[in-house]
Amino acid sequence: MDDVLHQILLYSGYTILFIPLFVILFLLGSIKAAIFSPFVFLVIKFGDAGVIIGLWPLHLCWSAYCISKSKKFGPYMKCLMIISLPIPIALWTIIGVVGSVIMGIGYAFIWPMMETFKATNKPGFCNKLTGCLVDGTWTCVLGACTIVRDFGDFSFHSYFSVMDELLEAVDDENPIELKVTQIPGCILAALLGLLVDVLMIPLIVIYKAPILLFKGWHRLFEDLVGRSGPFVETVCVPLAGFLILLWPFAVILAILAGFLSSVGFGCYAAVVAYEENSTKKGLLYIVASVALFDEWTNDLLYLREGSCFPRPKYREGAEGNSSLHPLNGLDGQIEVVHADYSLTRTASQRIKALKAVVVWDNFFEACEGSGKELLRDGAIDKLDIEEWQSSKSKIVNIGIPAYAFLGCLIQSIHSGSAGFVMRENVEVTNLNRPEGRVFDWLFEPMCVMKEQIRNLKLVESEELFLCKLALYCGDAQRIEAWQNGGIPPYDEIRRAQLEGISRRLQGFCLTLSRLPTFRRRFYAVVNALLDEANNQSSGNSPVVV
Repeated sequence: MDDVLHQILLYSGYTILFIPLFVILFLLGSIKAAIFSPFVFLVIKFGDAGVIIGLWPLHLCWSAYCISKSKKFGPYMKCLMIISLPIPIALWTIIGVVGSVIMGIGYAFIWPMMETFKATNKPGFCNKLTGCLVDGTWTCVLGACTIVRDFGDFSFHSYFSVMDELLEAVDDENPIELKVTQIPGCILAALLGLLVDVLMIPLIVIYKAPILLFKGWHRLFEDLVGRSGPFVETVCVPLAGFLILLWPFAVILAILAGFLSSVGFGCYAAVVAYEENSTKKGLLYIVASVALFDEWTNDLLYLREGSCFPRPKYREGAEGNSSLHPLNGLDGQIEVVHADYSLTRTASQRIKALKAVVVWDNFFEACEGSGKELLRDGAIDKLDIEEWQSSKSKIVNIGIPAYAFLGCLIQSIHSGSAGFVMRENVEVTNLNRPEGRVFDWLFEPMCVMKEQIRNLKLVESEELFLCKLALYCGDAQRIEAWQNGGIPPYDEIRRAQLEGISRRLQGFCLTLSRLPTFRRRFYAVVNALLDEANNQSSGNSPVVV
């Protein structure tokens, strides 16, 4: 009984001390935000807007050129895409400018606030006091410059990377051609889809908005009590508390998004009619789209499965059902998936998840380490690195990351890890991987490639040959020239399997190279490799023991 009373008094004392401390830190963070937010807002707003407007003519002209020269589209499709090209570019301009304004306002306020609260975790009273006063000031302005640089890299380099794919000739691929005779049916389906969905979907949104409001509040309070979700990190607790107060505004934004999505749902009827080459299928989709939206919102709010609206079959080979539960027959599988997901999340809550920055830093360290190793082995040279700075050589931009990633896969297989063993014995599994949509997209193909390599049961010579395939991106002369002990298998089928894995690795790393922060981080890796190459050429390379 005395212990319980002691705990109650202890936590009561913490609560009494926390309130004035929180108020002081919040006021201090607000003062820093008020001083530096104008500079941060101007940097992000005019920096991003300048990138968008400055590249607008380039995006328009080069996109038209790539579409006209591409062999992936027929003549009618090319004409339609070129005529309608200003529309997506104009939308990109509007979204980019509005997004830069929102980013500037949010970053200018949130970053100084978070840095102020994070400073309380530093060791020593002097460090804490100095951090509370200094952190989130000048670093906030530098962070805004970094945001603009990453956005510029994404708008320029990632754009050209995507456009280059249109110019690449693909063997045995039929060009996509416009079905001219189906255009009137598509227009009819789109008009009727807009008429139905713009009326019905907003009604569903308004009906379920109160459920979203109260269920959201209920979930946030549960996370607050259980210290999960946005309340996991101590520094995020004050800001996550504001989320509870501002949740009604989030519901209003969700309502507006639902209203806007009705236009997309309606217009998609034209896509269905075109892809199925049937106006009737497009009209059936109009009926089914209401049920699809209703089912999606039911899943989002954890309501009953299915919908009270009919859901006819609108695609060949797709199952349709007009009953209240169109997913009958799959209930057992859905329950199993939900159960597995629940078990995974329960287990992951007992394991401290890795931060995304840890995985990202480890990846670039692996690229730098692998690049230096390849320089010492003579697999790449200074010319390759200089070509990347001028013409973005594939061997450096894609080959080195693919080589490093392949080394991670092979090491993980040899160690028997359930996940991926990275440098410095950092292991990423399904239980401790970082949360986020991007990692959800990347983790699954990583696991698939790992299992494909594991199932092949490669010998050492085949592993080394696969490393050459991954590094040189199809350059047959370089593959034969580098004698690393890799020998191609005599079985043509097995060799084709290795080449397929190498292409998937390179495609995966190509996707990574288009992420906003990749080029800035990889530029530092290339500079380190260039210094290493200069040291080797001057005879000052360090001795490796």
